[in-house]
Amino acid sequence: MFLKLVPDNTHIHFIRMRIMAMVFSGALIVGSFVALFEIGLNFGVDFRGGVTIEFTDNEPIDIGEVRSVVSALGLGDVKVQTIQDFADTEEAVVVFIEQQDAEPGAAEDGGESDTASGDVGDVAQQDAAVQVQDALKALLGDDIEFRKIDVVGPTVSGELIQKGAIAIVLAIGMMLLYIWLRFEWQFSLGAIVALVHDVIITLGMFAVTRLEFNLAIIAAILTIVGYSMNDTVVVYDRVRENLRKYKKKDLAELLDLSINDTLSRTVMTSVTTLLALASLAVFGGEVLRGFTMAMIWGIVIGTYSSIFVASPFLLATGVKRDWSKQTATATP
Repeated sequence: MFLKLVPDNTHIHFIRMRIMAMVFSGALIVGSFVALFEIGLNFGVDFRGGVTIEFTDNEPIDIGEVRSVVSALGLGDVKVQTIQDFADTEEAVVVFIEQQDAEPGAAEDGGESDTASGDVGDVAQQDAAVQVQDALKALLGDDIEFRKIDVVGPTVSGELIQKGAIAIVLAIGMMLLYIWLRFEWQFSLGAIVALVHDVIITLGMFAVTRLEFNLAIIAAILTIVGYSMNDTVVVYDRVRENLRKYKKKDLAELLDLSINDTLSRTVMTSVTTLLALASLAVFGGEVLRGFTMAMIWGIVIGTYSSIFVASPFLLATGVKRDWSKQTATATP
């Protein structure tokens, strides 16, 4: 029944809308760059360094009291929020503390002049974690249960940022190589343009919404890259088949035909994936919120780019039909 909502024989003129789509995509990309440079990403503890402490108690927890007690420790920026995952019956509280600077002269305490500042900073994070735990026990009693304590020092957070960026670049680079070997260079560049388009706009969305950007978001972006590439390859496969089948058809008409041929599959895949992500958004709780929002946004923008970015790029570059030339040469 649902398949009838997306008929197999659609005749939508997507290529005619390419100028409008180009303007829309250009505005999103420019806005994303402005947001990234003017606002910046809201890096989580994974990338900024600092302390995350998650705890529960048998009695209701007053968030205001927790915030006041932790703020009084003088550890800098403090965030306190409640979370409740769908598998949990009790509410938990998470305390975020910004990265702690090492005390002046701390590097010389050990007698080694070449002590790494990152190691000293890691000790400062550990000390801050102990202070917060002691303060929470004094406020709520010894029955408090610490479910998770993450301490990330400046050395580790810097390495995570570098490795996360390398992972994204390598993923896009390997996709470029794959498409280049499987298709012609016009297809390869079109796929990479669509991928970069999706990644930049996704980063801009995180800068505007101020959702926490952590390692889970890197995983989401890598998943988006794979999903977007898969969607683009499906369309490109049909374009290649139709180029062989309709050697004299206008390229714009052929691209429209190819997109419409795969539209039912594209919409069905996107909708079923979004249904699963919607369940995570509703029941996944605060822990999965950033990852889920990144995936939902990525599915939408990835589907859009495979139709309005990757496909029109072939028209702009004028993809060749080399096999038709060979056939014409062989014909007497």
